[in-house]
Amino acid sequence: MNAELSGIPTRILGLATAALAQANTHAVFMDPGSEHWPQMSILNTAHAGELFLKAIIASEHPLLIFKDLVSLDDNKSDELALQTLLTKGRTHDFEKLPQVLWATTGIRIPNLEVFERLRRARNAIQHFCAPDIRDLGALSLEFIYTIIDPLIAERFGLCAIEYHEDHSVGYDYVVKALLVRELPFSMPDDFDLTEICISDEIEGADPEYRAWIAHALDAIGKTSLLSR
Repeated sequence: MNAELSGIPTRILGLATAALAQANTHAVFMDPGSEHWPQMSILNTAHAGELFLKAIIASEHPLLIFKDLVSLDDNKSDELALQTLLTKGRTHDFEKLPQVLWATTGIRIPNLEVFERLRRARNAIQHFCAPDIRDLGALSLEFIYTIIDPLIAERFGLCAIEYHEDHSVGYDYVVKALLVRELPFSMPDDFDLTEICISDEIEGADPEYRAWIAHALDAIGKTSLLSR
């Protein structure tokens, strides 16, 4: 295999984390003049999801993300060049990636129902108009933290909350949005919060979610955050 091709997963992963940072930001934050952000969060979330799934698949072999590979053979070159892939290669469509992921890695995508809801919302926004969904940001967060987050935590050791564009505060308000919606999320070993209080945010939460929070914090030695 051409040595250049081995860098494909890393290239994809870099773009995926950038898309995730925008998705988190557009799903959580809202300011005057940014009323379009919930719609953008859907587009960015789908983009991040597509890229992360392709990064996982490509980490098995870079060429697995491409379809119709035989059409790229010109019967002249000794090996398949990266430039040929960039100009002529076609990757699998977003809607087919769950099946490609399973076929190439044996991994079943978590929460396929949410995948389909976001895929349909993305198509509506991208090709026509916003769908009749009251809280598009909530759908984006559900996709990120029930599908993307567990996959990238397991495969790449990444935590989705760490990718956002609020560089002044950090991930506090991303975490707040997740606590309010009772969504589990991966926590880095140095997990910390300075702007919000976990116990306040989960005061009325379901006991099962409160138990999950306590267990997750205990696993990284951060139970003190519950008493702040």
